[in-house]
Amino acid sequence: MKRILFVCSQNRLRSPTAEAVFSEYPQLEALSAGTNHDAETPLSGDLIEWADVIVAMEKTHKTKISQKFRSQLANKRIVVLSIPDNYDYMQPELVKILKAKLPRIVQF
Repeated sequence: MKRILFVCSQNRLRSPTAEAVFSEYPQLEALSAGTNHDAETPLSGDLIEWADVIVAMEKTHKTKISQKFRSQLANKRIVVLSIPDNYDYMQPELVKILKAKLPRIVQF
C-alpha cells in the first residue's frame, strides 16, 4: 500500500479533492494538508514522515515543504502536479486533471 500526501496552500479545495478521489483506490492511502499556518489541516512533520510520496499542487508548495521540513525529507519523493488554484472542491474538471496526471508521476 502506497501512502500519498497531497499538499496545497489552504487544504480546502485541491488537496482535499485529491485525498477524496484517491482514497477510493484500494492500493493507496491518501491524506492532505496545507502549507499555510491557517490551513484546514496544516502540514506537519508527522504527515511528512507518514507519506511515501508527497504530491504538491504547485512548485511554490514544493519549495515551502523543502525549506520547512528539510531534515524530515530524507528518502522522500516530492512531485509537483502544476495545478493552479482555479478549482472548487470536487469540481469535475479538477477530478479529471488529478486522475490524468497522478498515474503518470506516481506508480501505484
